[in-house]
Amino acid sequence: MSNIYIAGIAMTVFGRHSMRSVESLADEALRGALVDAGCNAGDIGAAYYSGITNGALQGQLSIPGQVVFSKIGIEGIPVFNVENACASGSSAVHLAVQSLKAGACDVALALGAEKMVVPDKARSFALFEAGWDVSRVEENFATLAALGEGIEPPPGSESDKPYSRFMKIYAALCRYHMATYGTTQRQIAAVSAKNHQHSVHNPYAQFRQSFTIDEVLAAAPISYPITLPMCAPLSDGAAAAILCTEEGLRRIGADRKRCIRVAASVIRSFTHRRLDEPEKNIGRLAALQAYELAGLGPQDMDVAEVHDASAMGEIIQAENLGLVKLGEGGPAAERGEFTLGGRIPINTSGGLESKGHPLGATGIGQLYELVTQLRGEAGKRQVEGARHAIQENGGGLLGLEEAALAIHILSKD
Repeated sequence: MSNIYIAGIAMTVFGRHSMRSVESLADEALRGALVDAGCNAGDIGAAYYSGITNGALQGQLSIPGQVVFSKIGIEGIPVFNVENACASGSSAVHLAVQSLKAGACDVALALGAEKMVVPDKARSFALFEAGWDVSRVEENFATLAALGEGIEPPPGSESDKPYSRFMKIYAALCRYHMATYGTTQRQIAAVSAKNHQHSVHNPYAQFRQSFTIDEVLAAAPISYPITLPMCAPLSDGAAAAILCTEEGLRRIGADRKRCIRVAASVIRSFTHRRLDEPEKNIGRLAALQAYELAGLGPQDMDVAEVHDASAMGEIIQAENLGLVKLGEGGPAAERGEFTLGGRIPINTSGGLESKGHPLGATGIGQLYELVTQLRGEAGKRQVEGARHAIQENGGGLLGLEEAALAIHILSKD
């Protein structure tokens, strides 16, 4: 079976683009990816569009991909619209990989674009309320919020400002981890401070301000133990990846030295596991499957990008990926093991907390960082000698975990 490669990849700056349309952002990402791959739009045989806000915020409830692509020069080929909550972009890449492996085409496009920053912020926050079973909202919330019982939030540690109710769930997951493994608020703050420090060197990041651990702890509270710098913001942005078979690479004349192989692409959905079954966590199962497909293990990974909608996410996913043992993510973060120059740098891009989180573009944005790392083109945030990289991107909530979760392992041949 032919190997699959990322031949071209690009992203816009993630952030607040009040004067730009979603099509403008998508066009910038597409043009960048085409230039990076050394091909043109006519070389693409199938396209996968990931976007969540088109319907809810722009009114384009159906065929958003066809509409966006028609305005930026992609037409006449199969176009598929992909929605998998925050894992939509990674899901688009996964489907592009499958189409290439099936021989449906030899060059495929995955593109995600979002316009989340609108005057009525409540409309954007409402998007997250759709990321679970809407017929059981109060039951869902009560079950997940109960995970935080046993640790009493200190006075003044809860915000009185409106924000996504998912942050209370993230906070409950934090407190559960604290009660179970002894993780501390300072260790969670260490993740956030590290990611903000990484973002200073990323020209595509929404925020490029450095924070110390003490500054993160002293910042405005959201829901204990989470403070504002520990949270991903609302973001506009787009990212695009052009994937090829070996035949496709030859056809477009790609520079093989800059093509990065997709060693594994895995998508899994939640299961009704029990709280005392962490070994059955969706992230852990997906990682094990990806390692087997790639013929690699966690010890082989040189750099990782993981889904840190809150800083706690990085600790949980580092453990799920086997980069540290269960319960050791917090101490490892505090020791600097996840920092540039550390044992296994994580979120060298700045993570979702700093780089931004335009839902459908997020996963492709993570892959942009890893491709850049494996090419040795990351500048001051470069992980020296990086050859293997792993990405984790989750979306929605069902039961006790993500509704959908993607893992990609990339290798520099």
